[in-house]
Amino acid sequence: MKPLIGIPTRSLTIPEDNLLRYTGLATYTRAVELAGGAPILIPLGLNEETRRAIFQRLDGLLIQGGVDIHPREYGEPVESFCGEIDPARDETELGIVRWALAERLPTLGICRGVQIMNVAAGGSLYQDIPAQLNSPIRHSHVKGNPYDLLAHSIEIDAQSTLARALGTTTIEVNSLHHQALKQIAPGFRIIARAPDGIIEGIESTNGMFALGVQFHPEWMIERDPRMVKIFRAFIQAIGKEQA
Repeated sequence: MKPLIGIPTRSLTIPEDNLLRYTGLATYTRAVELAGGAPILIPLGLNEETRRAIFQRLDGLLIQGGVDIHPREYGEPVESFCGEIDPARDETELGIVRWALAERLPTLGICRGVQIMNVAAGGSLYQDIPAQLNSPIRHSHVKGNPYDLLAHSIEIDAQSTLARALGTTTIEVNSLHHQALKQIAPGFRIIARAPDGIIEGIESTNGMFALGVQFHPEWMIERDPRMVKIFRAFIQAIGKEQA
């Protein structure tokens, strides 16, 4: 039976009808299915008992990209350069990730997802790379550019889960974020960086599969088939954890 992979959704309200929707991008569900998993979207706004009932049925957790995390979650005020915030999403994802880390549920975080993992475990973020860091690299998306556009290389720790999955310690990646990891949470270690030093990957230090990447492998599967191996490593880790 295919492992069930929970993916918390994002809030979306269309001005034409002002109705709240909970959505997820097809790129994530497709990548999970290609890797052998069965994706299921988790609505926001549920009470803790309902979220827990869903969590207990999951074999793995994937946190997708999206808007900024409220800085109060890592003890900072909202600066003028912080972007859009979705408190309902923060509540759902932080709670579920903390359960996952405590109970060794295999977890993969992408873009905002790696940031959520870090904040959930006690780390912090730069609220805006251009405003807070002197970087020559543009990490944010340029409107009109393809989402799989290669923006820069990353250097990967040879002893990491990410390097083993990709089969390399250097690879070109896309870049669609304006925030970045600052203080790394206890229980995680840095496994990848961009040329300017921005952290591009972390993983758990306790042996469980808890991997976060700042780039978007789900957008690059067609361009670079190695990217699906990240998702396959995630699915394979579920089998090892359940054995």
